Amino acid sequence: MATKNTPKKILLDESEMPTQWYNLVADLPVPPPPALHPGTHEPAGPEDFAPLFPMALIEQEVTTERYIDIPGEVLDIYKLWRPSPLFRAKRLEELLDTPARIYYKYEGVSPAGSHKPNTAVPQAYYNHKEGIKKLTTETGAGQWGSALAFATAQYGMELEVWQVAASYRAKPYRRTMMEIWGATVHSSPSEVTEFGRSLLAENPDHPGSLGIAISEAVAMCVADPEARYALGSVLNHVLMHQTIIGEEALLQLAKVDEVPDLLVGCTGGGSNFGGLAFPFMREKMAGNMNPTIRCVEPAACPSLTRGEYRYDFGDTAGMTPLLKMHTLGHSFIPDPIHAGGLRYHGMSPLVSHVYDQGMVEAIAIGQRECFDAAIKFAKTEGIVPAPEPTHALAAAIREALACKESGEDKVILTALCGHGHLDLAAYDAYLSGEMVDYDLPDEAVNEAMKSVPVLG
Repeated sequence: MATKNTPKKILLDESEMPTQWYNLVADLPVPPPPALHPGTHEPAGPEDFAPLFPMALIEQEVTTERYIDIPGEVLDIYKLWRPSPLFRAKRLEELLDTPARIYYKYEGVSPAGSHKPNTAVPQAYYNHKEGIKKLTTETGAGQWGSALAFATAQYGMELEVWQVAASYRAKPYRRTMMEIWGATVHSSPSEVTEFGRSLLAENPDHPGSLGIAISEAVAMCVADPEARYALGSVLNHVLMHQTIIGEEALLQLAKVDEVPDLLVGCTGGGSNFGGLAFPFMREKMAGNMNPTIRCVEPAACPSLTRGEYRYDFGDTAGMTPLLKMHTLGHSFIPDPIHAGGLRYHGMSPLVSHVYDQGMVEAIAIGQRECFDAAIKFAKTEGIVPAPEPTHALAAAIREALACKESGEDKVILTALCGHGHLDLAAYDAYLSGEMVDYDLPDEAVNEAMKSVPVLG
């Protein structure tokens, strides 16, 4: 039903690639709350982050500058896959018989198959520049771990990864991918750390969580003065690195004279959503456009829609600084849904802040509806999506069908943050009818929230 004659794919030349990251903090009417020291509960200073991150990244975490120049060496590596294409989903529109026009920014063209190298490369670069030889990290589905393994390989660095046990078991080829690039990978909880051993003693088949994996990676980093820690989502500097997605999408939509009416992104820790949405939020605040901006999270781990906006630890063991975020409680263990990258108890403080300020919306969707959307997308557009962006696809399809009923020709924009070629076990579960839509009882959230510090 959609009729506007736009190209199937909108491309940018390498010479058109943005050369700066955008920092949303600079334009917010209300500044976000600071991170707090876990012991004193006072605002954390650079010295509190120094055991974990190089000073260049600490400065990016707290800066109020609007734009940060992307180093030339990072741009050179970016050019292995960037600029990434923007597609119009014409065949999906035809299947849905909708007047809406659906665009998706495809990040699966990166070496790791996801958006994660957009921050993995600069994080490895800044650590390398400060003489760091080894990084530790966690990973859920394995997208972040494989991206950082690719990035550290570019600089001859060591990498040790703790992969959430549920994903470690379900996605063995993610581990293989990390090992190809030289990383050492552990199932989390692991026998390598004291915290991991204590959890395995209670439950040898523990499914793990991102919070637990973070605790293990942080513990090993702190124990080694020659190592530093890298995080794939949540923190401000990570989301800032991802804004190259949205900056490119703005340029690409301008080429076809389109402005989004609705922007939807999957949200777990916030990096994919923030990377796409933040540049459009800047334009919205400037009065240049007025899209509805919607976060989409899994019904089994709905930190925005069912969590509380409070200070909480970013990890399960309570080792990290306290972050004000929408949280289900740092002891919350999500059900083993297939979107491993969205199984995090909290939301990025910056995404939480703009949600609290009413600048974005949020909804939660069960995984069976998400995989139904993924099958429709794969049959029409040809790409098998990673489980994480199927949430945004489901929301986009909901809106497109609503447009079919109303007759509105809305422009819908989303980010397909990765392909699902190594997630076929999840699709097998859906196609065989074995996939479960997990119900999250209030009691599980209430119990986990008991461990959250009572702060502002």
